[in-house]
Amino acid sequence: MRNKGGIFPTFFLSGFECSTFLWKDAGRRDLCEETQHRAHADEDYRMLRELGIAVAREGIPWPLVDRNGSLDFSYIDPFLDAQRRHQILPIWDLCHYGYPDDCDPFDDSFAERFAAYARAAAEYVTKRSHHGPHFFTPMNEITFFGYMAGEWAWAAPFGKDRETRRRFTLALCEADIAAVKAIREVVPDARMVHIDPLILVVPPQDRADLADEAWRETYDDAFFAFDVIGGRRRPEAGGNPEILDIVGFNNYSFGQMEYREEGPHAALQPGDPRIRPLCDLIEEGWKRYRRPVIVAETSGMEGGRDDWLNDVVTESLAAVNRGVELHGICMFPAVDMPDWHTGKWLNNGIADVEKLANGTLMRKPYIPYVQALHRWQRRLNRVTELDENPYDQAVNLDDIVAAAKEIAPQADADWH
Repeated sequence: MRNKGGIFPTFFLSGFECSTFLWKDAGRRDLCEETQHRAHADEDYRMLRELGIAVAREGIPWPLVDRNGSLDFSYIDPFLDAQRRHQILPIWDLCHYGYPDDCDPFDDSFAERFAAYARAAAEYVTKRSHHGPHFFTPMNEITFFGYMAGEWAWAAPFGKDRETRRRFTLALCEADIAAVKAIREVVPDARMVHIDPLILVVPPQDRADLADEAWRETYDDAFFAFDVIGGRRRPEAGGNPEILDIVGFNNYSFGQMEYREEGPHAALQPGDPRIRPLCDLIEEGWKRYRRPVIVAETSGMEGGRDDWLNDVVTESLAAVNRGVELHGICMFPAVDMPDWHTGKWLNNGIADVEKLANGTLMRKPYIPYVQALHRWQRRLNRVTELDENPYDQAVNLDDIVAAAKEIAPQADADWH
């Protein structure tokens, strides 16, 4: 990692919830509208600028811009306008758990349809963007999408068994690879940020017979998508390391779990001796691919958000001391989001929301979280507010390496 320039203009990134799944009991949903992010795009991006965050994950809602193959990208124009105004660099998420109503992910035409959409999306945003380089996440969280829509029946295609999940996951991988190739036909230097959860699954303490199943989910199923996209498995799909490109690991408290024969699994509780340090998990993932890494999503809940950020940054710096090429940490989401199942606000954003009498969701930054961010920005020699030209140079990774060595954090299994 020594003497290597960073990929992004700031080390801390953020992003906005943008799921557009066909939900089990609510039809087509648009989480961007539920959080009013589109209506508040200028305010939301201005907040990032004032926080010293120059990179944001942003969604293009495939099911809403692709109507029977006819594409209309005007939905994202407020995002493009706000990004230009506040000089925020987007990582465009092209499929966040949703595909058009007339698509069948198990049909041979699915990958071709997605690739055509991805190519058109890349052309649209690059012609209107204010700055490069151009970043894309073709298929978000393929592994998790496979489980929640292919085995747990939360969203379309409403699969209910392991075999459907595996078929669906492979179809998403093939579509992703096709999309990367299509995007690079029109934007040859486009960078790809592939994202999936970083997890640990352990057997119940009284079920040693389930150890193999737990291991398989942690080290086989959880990395299947990255393996296919990176060319390690299913080479006929056409993956390779340059298509995988940048590896993003999502990390939440529920990512370390006890195996259940009928999923989802049960999150390990704080203090459980089976919990492993986040540093270890990041290091193992990085060694598997040897690609640039970011923590692509992470957040605590309610009053624990500042402590969570402190823990994640500390564990990430411990991973840097082990040689991990870490390029950033994404505080996700920037604005609070509702629980998909209950609708209750999670209080996990940089800003919470307060519903006014007229229905407007007013943004209210959670101050302890912001203060923790600023402390780390100063500690890592990063800006706390963007200047007039946030793109004059990328993050100097030597600063990150130097801070990691000076702080010398120890991996902590009790990092919850």
